[in-house]
Amino acid sequence: MKKVTIYTDGACSGNPGPGGWGAILKYGEAEKEISGGDASTTNNRMELMAAIESLSLLKEPCEVELYSDSKYLVDSINKGWLFSWEKMSFVKKGKPVPNTDLWKRVLGLIRMHSVTFIWVKGHASNPYNNRCDELAVGEWKKLKAGI
Repeated sequence: MKKVTIYTDGACSGNPGPGGWGAILKYGEAEKEISGGDASTTNNRMELMAAIESLSLLKEPCEVELYSDSKYLVDSINKGWLFSWEKMSFVKKGKPVPNTDLWKRVLGLIRMHSVTFIWVKGHASNPYNNRCDELAVGEWKKLKAGI
């Protein structure tokens, strides 16, 4: 399998409010930046969308290291919460799990690829995480300005 490294980040102005996500995909020497946003969303949804959109670009099953500063994303997978939610039909303590629509998309993608989720400290010394933050913030700023 091809080995791909992905860095992701999400951002939101208000929660909910306009939000953006950014990602960098690395394969060998090649790098690709992607970003997008939503006029009314949450930070957690943007973190999930960054992972979804970047994994969706992979045209064949790959071995992926996905770096994120989102404990919500990384811990939900690494601590097994996502798989527990799935077994319980995405109901937790009698209430629907937030962002079920996106979590189902994440599940489909991680089952197509071999993905290792790695947490990185946000707004620290990781230049790829910092660039993803710039992409995400740029997207919500465009939405806020009505561009």
